[in-house]
Amino acid sequence: PATLLPSPFAEWFAAKGWQPRAHQMELLSRAAAGESLLLIAPTGAGKTLAGFLPALTDLTRRGKIPPGSAFTGIHTLYISPLKALAVDIERNLTKPVAEMGLPITIETRTGDTPQAKRQRQRLNPPDILLTTPEQLALLIASGEAPRFFKDLKYVVFDELHSLVTSKRGHLLSLGLARLRRLAPGVRTIGLSATVAERRWRVGQAPRAENHAGLVTAPGGAKPIITILKSEARVPWSGHQAKYAMPEVYAAIKAHRTALLFVNTRSQAEILFQELWNINEDTLPIALHHGSLDVGQRRRVEQAMAENRLRAVVATSTLDLGIDWGDVDLVIHVGAPKGASRLAQRIGRANHRMDEPSRAILVPANRFEVMECQAALDANYLGAQDTPPVGEGALDVLAQHVLGMACAAPFDEDALFAEITSASPYTALPREKFARIVQFVATGGYALKTYERYAH
Repeated sequence: PATLLPSPFAEWFAAKGWQPRAHQMELLSRAAAGESLLLIAPTGAGKTLAGFLPALTDLTRRGKIPPGSAFTGIHTLYISPLKALAVDIERNLTKPVAEMGLPITIETRTGDTPQAKRQRQRLNPPDILLTTPEQLALLIASGEAPRFFKDLKYVVFDELHSLVTSKRGHLLSLGLARLRRLAPGVRTIGLSATVAERRWRVGQAPRAENHAGLVTAPGGAKPIITILKSEARVPWSGHQAKYAMPEVYAAIKAHRTALLFVNTRSQAEILFQELWNINEDTLPIALHHGSLDVGQRRRVEQAMAENRLRAVVATSTLDLGIDWGDVDLVIHVGAPKGASRLAQRIGRANHRMDEPSRAILVPANRFEVMECQAALDANYLGAQDTPPVGEGALDVLAQHVLGMACAAPFDEDALFAEITSASPYTALPREKFARIVQFVATGGYALKTYERYAH
């Protein structure tokens, strides 16, 4: 460890009374040797620090770029599925960097980032850029992409399970294929508590499968999950769980900070209103979902981090990786819609590896009682239901081809080779790709008859 960790890191760990965990040091050692890796670790096992250690130590050894030096592109790209998670990581990463006095700049780039800041980032990039799949698609669709990414060493993918199986994951895999062309030596680090997909993050070759290396951390404490047993009559239908609000409010009062998860924004609004209607003790309770003004979301996140709230009603905007203050209870209102999703959400309570997370499932109707029981049983068995990585979507591919055309003229054969190195698109037929290119160029059979689309 002493040879792998520069002295500021070793001193920082010692000052905190901590020891780097075995999986953190294994990942650092193998990444420094040039491997792309997947870390599977339970909530609270220090996944984020492990994922950034290779980049932070490399940047520390590089030192600060002297003024007047040639343009230096970003060193590390962190991809988050959520804007709130990128902001939270910036807050949690900036603190140890400042405490160690490291010469490293860290910035976020999401849909909330002002245009002026985005323009400045292109001209003067930070060392570490924390962003989302959609922002990466915009960055590589620019003619400045080769210059911006030429010095890229690491790409860190957080909460991998929520990325690889969706269309956002397909788009991201194509973006990663482009990054491998712009920065051939780039290494990837995937972080997940549930998904063991190892092909997605490394380039695939014809008639061969490549896999990233695997690092596994030991399992943490088992969660304590219960299903609410209400004195009130559980209805046969509906999704608001209004019958259970007195018990939910009592549970909030009995804990330091509670996170209440629901499945839709409308449910979040209604649940928040119901709680305020019975909030006789005027407990500080807040609301967080994607449609809220960014300023309002940031105020809620800051208040949570400072332990000034007793409860937050949230949708999926807060269910991944975020380490909020002293959350000691998760209440899930409605069926969790899957064992993997439940595991992620209950991990927000007692975000520490050696302490059990506590969660209460609140079925909104009688049929959801069975769903909650099934999810609970699956969690205790360690069963996961993340779907497999499917074939890449063609609408996503068309969007990517258009982005590459915006960036610069391309050779069709070279772009096809690049695209089929992305795991979801390895089986893409050459003839189908040609049709996609024609569709992007002319609008296909539906649009080419219109003069403005004809070429």
